[in-house]
Order: sequence, then structure tokens, then C-alpha cells
Amino acid sequence: MSWRFQSLPDYAFPRLRALLDGITPGADEIILSIGEPQHAFPNFITEVLHEHKSEYGKYPPIDGSPALRVAAAHWLERRYRLPSDFIDPDRHILPVNGTREGLFMAALALAPDFNARDGRAAVLIPNPFYQCYAAAALAINAEPVYAPATRETGFLPDFASMAPETLARTSLVYICSPANPQGAVADLDYWTKLLELAHIYDFMIVADECYAEIYDGAPPVGVLQAMAQEKSSRPDKPSFNRVLAFHSLSKRSNVPGLRSGFAVGGGQAISQFKRLRSYGGAPSPLPVCAAAAAAWRDDAHVAQSRALYREKFDAAEKIIGERFKFYRPPGGFFLWLDVSETGLTGEEAAVKLWRQAGVKVLPGAYLSRESAGVNPGASYLRLALVHDLETTKQALTRVTQILTPIR
Repeated sequence: MSWRFQSLPDYAFPRLRALLDGITPGADEIILSIGEPQHAFPNFITEVLHEHKSEYGKYPPIDGSPALRVAAAHWLERRYRLPSDFIDPDRHILPVNGTREGLFMAALALAPDFNARDGRAAVLIPNPFYQCYAAAALAINAEPVYAPATRETGFLPDFASMAPETLARTSLVYICSPANPQGAVADLDYWTKLLELAHIYDFMIVADECYAEIYDGAPPVGVLQAMAQEKSSRPDKPSFNRVLAFHSLSKRSNVPGLRSGFAVGGGQAISQFKRLRSYGGAPSPLPVCAAAAAAWRDDAHVAQSRALYREKFDAAEKIIGERFKFYRPPGGFFLWLDVSETGLTGEEAAVKLWRQAGVKVLPGAYLSRESAGVNPGASYLRLALVHDLETTKQALTRVTQILTPIR
């Protein structure tokens, strides 16, 4: 392995397999460890794929199809109430073959690894975080710097409170909203302040908004809304080329196997991103582009799926009550449960649930890194509420029966 990646632990799911290896589950298995949507995807997906099957015989272009780019632009306008001329489908949007690949490649394309004045570049990462962020930072020989995203910070990183010398050598910031795993949502003020920080310290923002369509109450604000507001009030200070935001159909439309998402950003940022992807990116097949375009044009199936998640959070609130410092997340489909009241670590609790209840969950420590001697996920479990309502109720009931507070 390259020396750059020596500090990476095993990925979360191989670690979980190793943790539970050889343990017989204590009941019928219920898998809550992986965020793989189980809701039905819309029927038109397979219909469109079939209609365009002949296009599997063509090499797809790296920038996808015009129809897909237009559909994505129109969805952004609807979803974030943007001016009709804010997004140019040909200049501002680039489809990707799954957003994990895109999030990783963004750092390679857009973030310098060295600052002539301040030395080795830093990439700021929320802690806990989506694991590909750290690998991307190491791939460009930058230092991954972990910003706590804990209950005390509202489960979002407070980048502005970081040391000025760290911010001075920051080349890129990763931010996820709604957050994985905590479900916290950045509001307009948060985005506006982050854009201002990017101006002051000259860094890129990579906004992972892949859970933007899964929310409990009001639709989460997006970084594009902050940029549109800035454009109208401060046209002298454009932010578009400081931002690359990612959106995905995996969660929105329940098609993780389609591997389809897109990046949106300023013309310069997209151009640089496209240039690198022309060498190392995997373009989406044209039938996939056609199916993805149909999905972005349709909002009805998304609303139906969102209603199912609300029902499961209603059940979670009733079954869990005040245990595990429960809170109802405003976005995403995860529960982030603090099991410290049981006297167990997240790893110990995960083993106990598997051995005694057949419920597989992910220890929070596998989604975070130790910083200043503390791993902010060590006492947590992440539970993905991706199954049907009855299966979810059964799993949560087992969790509360097995994990009991210390008396």
C-alpha cells in the first residue's frame, strides 16, 4: 500500500465483519448497519432502462446526456427555489457514476496539496464523517484535520472556531448536510458563514447533500441557496467557483445500484473537475442517464418514500423514548444513539445486540477518528431505518430490551 494511506484503518464494514466474525446471531437477523434503502424504487426506472437498452452498445460521454443535465438543473431550481437562470446545465452540472467516486475525485481535481506560504495543505473534515473524505485528503498528500461535530456543536462542525493557522493552510472543506450519521441540517446562516470563511481563507467547499430529499419537517436549506442570496446582495463576491455540491439518486429514489449522481458548481470548478474525470472517471452508461433523468423529473415517488421514513421515526420516538439521549433528526434516515448509559462502548453494544438479538448495527467509532485524545463516536451506534415499518419496530424493540441502563 502507498505510504500515504498507511494511517487509514479498515473501512467501516470490513471492521464490522471482523468484529462480529464467529458470533452466532441470537435471533432472526435484521441488518441496520448499512444505509441501503429498502423502499421500492419507481417502476419507470426499469422501463426506461429497457427502452434505452440499445445504448449500452455506445461509449457514454463523461458529461452524461443533455437530458440528464437539464433534468438535474430543473430539479435544483424546484428544490431550492433558485432563479431560472442561476444554473446552466452545460456549464454548471457534471454527472458522476455514484457520488462516492465524485466526492473522492473532487479533492484530486480542485485542492492543492501545498501552500507556498503555509506548507502542507489541510483538508477539514467533520468528525464523524463519510469515510471517503479522509482517503481523498491523503490521496493529495494533504493533512486531514477533523472538526468535532458533537452534541455540543449541534452535530455540525464549527469550522470558524478552528485555529487561524490551520484555516490559513486549508485548501478544501468537506461538509455533509443532512449529516451522516447524525441527521443535523445546516441552515442558511451556517452556509453563509461558511462561504464567508472560504473567501477569507481561500478554500474550496465540497458539499455532500446526498440526503437532501429525506427530511422530517421543512426541506433542508442547500448551499446553492446561500450562493444565490449572495449573488443578489453582493455581486462583487461570487462564490460559485468555491463550491462543488453533490446530489445522488441512491437515497432520493431508492436506487443505490443505479450508481448515478451529479456535481453542481461554477463553470471553472466543473471544468477542472471534468478535465480530471476525462482521464480517470467512469461515465454513466447512456441507459442509466436516461433513467436518472426520468427520476430527477419526478417528485411524487420521493414524497411517498419520505412519508415512509416519517412513520419509522414516529415509531422510533415511541419505542425508544428518552433512552440513549434520543433525538429526532431533521434529515437523513439514521438514528445516532448514545449508549453510554449502558456502561458499554459502541463496539461492545454492537456485539451484544448481534449475539443476543440478531440486530446488526454500526459502532459510531467506525465513522469517526480520535482527535485530541477523544473519538466522538466511541459511545454511539448508527442505526439505518431502511426496512419496512414492522421490521423496524421489531428491531428497535429488541434494541431497547437488550441495551438497558446501568441502575
